[in-house]
Amino acid sequence: MALKTRHWDRLGNGGLTFTELGFGTAPLGNLYRAISEDEAEAVLEAAWAAGIRYFDTAPLYGLGLAETRLNRLLRGKRREDYVLSTKVGRILHATAPEARDGFGKWFDVPARREIYDYSYDGVLRSLEFSLERLGVDRVDVLYAHDLDLFNHGTREVLDAKMAELMSGGYRALRKLRDEGVIRAFGAGVNEWQSCQWLAERGDFDLFLLAGRYTLLEQEALESFLPLCTERGIGVVVGGPYNSGVLATGPRPGAFYNYDVAPQEILDRVGRIEAICQRHGVRLVDAAFQFPLRHPAVVSVIPGGQGTSEMASNLMADKAEIPSALWDELKAAGLMRADAPVEG
Repeated sequence: MALKTRHWDRLGNGGLTFTELGFGTAPLGNLYRAISEDEAEAVLEAAWAAGIRYFDTAPLYGLGLAETRLNRLLRGKRREDYVLSTKVGRILHATAPEARDGFGKWFDVPARREIYDYSYDGVLRSLEFSLERLGVDRVDVLYAHDLDLFNHGTREVLDAKMAELMSGGYRALRKLRDEGVIRAFGAGVNEWQSCQWLAERGDFDLFLLAGRYTLLEQEALESFLPLCTERGIGVVVGGPYNSGVLATGPRPGAFYNYDVAPQEILDRVGRIEAICQRHGVRLVDAAFQFPLRHPAVVSVIPGGQGTSEMASNLMADKAEIPSALWDELKAAGLMRADAPVEG
């Protein structure tokens, strides 16, 4: 079954073809709850059968577990039949089970401690370890992971990590791309400001921006997304449901930005959902399709631990959204007036 695709070729080297619906593997790393190997395999096989051909992963997800679970799907598949991205910026070190990272976030995962490392050698080592866990000989895209305040806490620490990348890891990424080891590189972050900072200082190809260009948040239209359009930089939108609230609706306990949604977010989502309902559209359909209306966006990668979430994402990919819905959201002040909404 074929899904809609978008071709990206900023460098004129043939580029990459992304399915508009990609697969983000953080939930396969037992994010917030453990799932069995059989459950993980079932959702990956369902994704492949549905035609998804872009898979994104990272060493962080389940402290290596997501990459090893993805290995089972990719084994035996022709390498040219899919696009694969992973991330650099952390090296995983074996440790005692009680000393591992991620308690309360990652469940039933390997005993590993994560060390941030955006250096030249750190990027090369991270890629080598990822290739081993994934069981492949190459990846298409490498993203420098989590260069944002959300993860590093203070401006001073973030500035130091940015400097470490630009003086070290960036050279490794350029070398890997120039030698054809990878097809493209960029950054995978939770804040568009970091993406813009990097784009203004280096020759970046793609950014994976999580949760910052959605039905709820469009500040990236101020300057970052226009810069991407101007330079041919592709954008993969992660977290299109802002951690869940745009998929579940404003129910009590709904998640927003990795935490329980505050009341003002629930109220805003409730207003958006009411307009969607008036137009006979599921909230999750509008949330999935909205980012794809921007010309820089090449793929949207919602997470999902089960086949039911996979089925919902596939429905969202095929949904028809009347233009009157976007018009009403703008008229109600629930969407920026300059947000692109044409298909």
